[in-house]
Amino acid sequence: MVTVSLALGDITGQHVDAIVNAANSSLLGGGGVDGAIHRKGGPEILAECRALRASRYGKGLATGRAVATTAGRLPAQWVIHTVGPVWSPDEDRSELLASCYRESLRVADELGARTVAFPAISTGVYRWPMEDGARIALATVRAAGTTVSEVRFVLFDQAAHDVFAAQG
Repeated sequence: MVTVSLALGDITGQHVDAIVNAANSSLLGGGGVDGAIHRKGGPEILAECRALRASRYGKGLATGRAVATTAGRLPAQWVIHTVGPVWSPDEDRSELLASCYRESLRVADELGARTVAFPAISTGVYRWPMEDGARIALATVRAAGTTVSEVRFVLFDQAAHDVFAAQG
């Protein structure tokens, strides 16, 4: 059974086997968590992302899917990139958000990762409401059949941490 914990701070400083990146479909870096991971992880991550785009993901990584690269200079072995959905008031995309967590854990299992750090996927520029994002994240991780022993949700600010903590 997976142990779930919460941490306040910068996901790029987490000493875990795998750090999950809330990536955009291009896999070539962006803002927020994605930009921070690419900046601090160094050019090795971008080089592997470019190779993925040149081979299996020519059109980019689909929403809800996940793929791994090296972690470069981060204190982890791997970065698992997943593309979260943009929140919509008119369309329920909850299953796509849940898929990000399930697929990331599936990739972690394939890698043999035992500890994984997640951000709050889609709750930043993709505008997913934090309360709903936390509910989906925690429920999905707790229900996942995974060999990962610890999932750590790393929340960038106190408000996000408080929302995750309130979800239990």
